[in-house]
Amino acid sequence: MRQSFLASTRFKVFLTLLQLVAALCAAPGFAQQTPSSLPLLFDARERLAKPDLSSLVRLRFLTSVDFPPFNFTDQNGKLAGFNIDLAREICDELEVAAKCEIQALPFADLKEALAASQGDAVIAGLAVTADLRKQFTFTRPYLMLPARFVRNVKAEINGNTAASLSGRPVGVVKATVHEAMLAAFFPAIKAVPFENKEAMLTALKDGKVDAAFADALQLSFWVSSQASAKCCALFDGPYLSEQFLGEGMTIMLRQNDGVLTAALDHALSALSRNGRLQEIYLRYFPYGLY
Repeated sequence: MRQSFLASTRFKVFLTLLQLVAALCAAPGFAQQTPSSLPLLFDARERLAKPDLSSLVRLRFLTSVDFPPFNFTDQNGKLAGFNIDLAREICDELEVAAKCEIQALPFADLKEALAASQGDAVIAGLAVTADLRKQFTFTRPYLMLPARFVRNVKAEINGNTAASLSGRPVGVVKATVHEAMLAAFFPAIKAVPFENKEAMLTALKDGKVDAAFADALQLSFWVSSQASAKCCALFDGPYLSEQFLGEGMTIMLRQNDGVLTAALDHALSALSRNGRLQEIYLRYFPYGLY
């Protein structure tokens, strides 16, 4: 999950894009597009019991600072990001804010630190794998990172769904889950593989392909940045697939922390229902992923 994002995204780029979006939204006469809603990953009718945390001494979240916009340090050197705000909201929901701590460690050290009880929960965009499940447990997912199409607005595409791309050249980065997903979901599309995301987006911008298929997180910031020169727009979707894209964003805990896992699931469910999770989502994804 986070590995592919980090390979092509850097903190300074993210800050530039976020500042650009803020400036655009504040500009007189700027017509904002309707933000997308965050899909509910919890049944609105489901009520998860809130475990008794009265004996909890402290709740220590572990994160990293190299995964913007989820976890990073802001211009004042403070921890910030979607996951940081979510951890604080969880603590408020569980009424343990006074006992909450959030500590940043190098990403490579997070698993070992959790196993050694140097923290109680990891909230850092760590992808769930079968090997990790042998040692740790995970909350229910609170955010899915979908795949999306982005199209060149000058391309003559007759329609507004993926079916209208049948037989047309669509860029994709080779040897990625998105290439495999495109082939499985849309076999009628003429896939054009590229060595990396930059080459794919350059070809899209130059009109050498009509559209591209990739991670919605990266595409949503690119189409609203100066780099795209307003050439392109998100198109159809979103597309979700646990097989290709994983289980989504979760919080990792030790296997013997069943009470705390249940408490975090309760908090995530409550935040999903009362709209506070949606507020955090729109704070960091003003153009939406969905």
